[in-house]
Amino acid sequence: MRHGKRVNHLGRTSSHRRAMLSNMAASLILNKRITTTVAKAKALRKYVEPLITKAKKDETHSRREVFSHLQNKVAVTELFREVSAKVGERPGGYTRILRTGFRIGDAAEMCVIELVDFNDNYSQNKGAKRAKVKATRRGRGTAKKADTVEQPEKNTGKIEEIGEIEEIEEVVEEPIAEVSVQEDEEQPEEVVPEIIGEQPEEVVVAEVEEPIVETPAEEEEK
Repeated sequence: MRHGKRVNHLGRTSSHRRAMLSNMAASLILNKRITTTVAKAKALRKYVEPLITKAKKDETHSRREVFSHLQNKVAVTELFREVSAKVGERPGGYTRILRTGFRIGDAAEMCVIELVDFNDNYSQNKGAKRAKVKATRRGRGTAKKADTVEQPEKNTGKIEEIGEIEEIEEVVEEPIAEVSVQEDEEQPEEVVPEIIGEQPEEVVVAEVEEPIVETPAEEEEK
């Protein structure tokens, strides 16, 4: 039974568990996300979130308290400079656990634990939140009536658009038909190519007089 089991010891001694959580917290602060088992991620969330809350006050006392847990100067500097500046307005809930499936071998449930403000995919600054509107019976009735009134307007708009499209098609088709008729009627005349060069001179035919042949009777008369 689970009576009185408030802390998951993770199968380790207290000193081993404390050292492991300290190293995991330093890695999470430096890398902004780590992959581990779900059980360790839940234990780490309880360990690291109070340290992030203390880092909101940049004082010597808070720095010494955080360093006593992390034992890593680089992680403490990163926590007080970058992480605390981004997490300043958040009132808790600095980490997110995303389950990724089961590990091959021992089938342990794996996950990714990350700092919420360092993941752009889930950032809240991308789009403004929509205002929540209370749904009432009266509101539902008016919404339905508005939908029924607006429907015919949408349909008429579509019919008008279809009519305009048909008119445009008719107007486009008419000049095409005229052009085809004109092309049939007006056929281009055949052009005879002119011969460029010297024209042949006119040949003058001289008249040749035929010789008069005298018969033997005429010769005797002479």
